[in-house]
Amino acid sequence: MLLLLDENVPIASVRALRAAGHDVFSASEQSAGAADEVLLARADAEHRLLITFDRDFGELAVRWGRGAAGGVILLRFIPRSPDEVGDVLVDLLARTDVVWRARFSVVDRRHIRQRPL
Repeated sequence: MLLLLDENVPIASVRALRAAGHDVFSASEQSAGAADEVLLARADAEHRLLITFDRDFGELAVRWGRGAAGGVILLRFIPRSPDEVGDVLVDLLARTDVVWRARFSVVDRRHIRQRPL
């Protein structure tokens, strides 16, 4: 899967997702300090699923209608460790019962809430 991880997603998650076979663009590695609009535009242009802890992406993607063809996942939990985020994401993205594309998804430890973009 094509992914774009915001700077607030731990680098351990980048490694875990790459090890699981995902194509990961890491903002912290390749685009540090980029504006949210720039990252969302890149994710949209490259059809990447954007993953973040930043609520601003919900505002941009849902309320302002800024494109996110690949979808957006907003993580809404406080990680117990940097490795936990990667483990959660690897498990989430392996699920076959959830569609991520063109959806804004809010994920906590127990639930996934989605709305179309």
